[in-house]
Amino acid sequence: MRMVWMRRIALAAVLMAVTAAGALAQTTVVLVRHAEKMDDSADPVLSEAGTARAQRLAEALAHAGVSAIVTTQYQRTRLTAAPLADATGIAPTVVAASGRSHAQDVAQRVRELAGDGRTILVVGHSNTVPAIIQALGGPDVGMIPDAEYDNLFVLTLSDSGARLIRGRF
Repeated sequence: MRMVWMRRIALAAVLMAVTAAGALAQTTVVLVRHAEKMDDSADPVLSEAGTARAQRLAEALAHAGVSAIVTTQYQRTRLTAAPLADATGIAPTVVAASGRSHAQDVAQRVRELAGDGRTILVVGHSNTVPAIIQALGGPDVGMIPDAEYDNLFVLTLSDSGARLIRGRF
């Protein structure tokens, strides 16, 4: 239990520092993979563990100043974002996961939503989050294993480039 709170405090400190820096003409993009899914069907809902993780994500980002949320059309991404969307009243923007251009499509939508000091949450998939990071100018983070659901990437975009912080939630 102590480790959980230490992780939350560390995550909150990182997000507050990045958000404060974002007020200086930067955009902060928080990228996560969807939470644990119920099964391997084409469009599954979240499992009990996934629902709990989605709630923890909302709690972790409650004071991050998220002003936009981007998901795919799949339930697992929309349900991962739902607790934060409900708490903030933000209607998520859906960018269809439609093949090779998806990462570029999400990056374009993020650029359209970007602004001085804005924070945007992007909920993707294990095979799309790394590509989206790169499409936004971030580094290659490698692949996300199928069994990992707790990666949290904070990408700060500015005129001078992109900086990435990788954490867990």
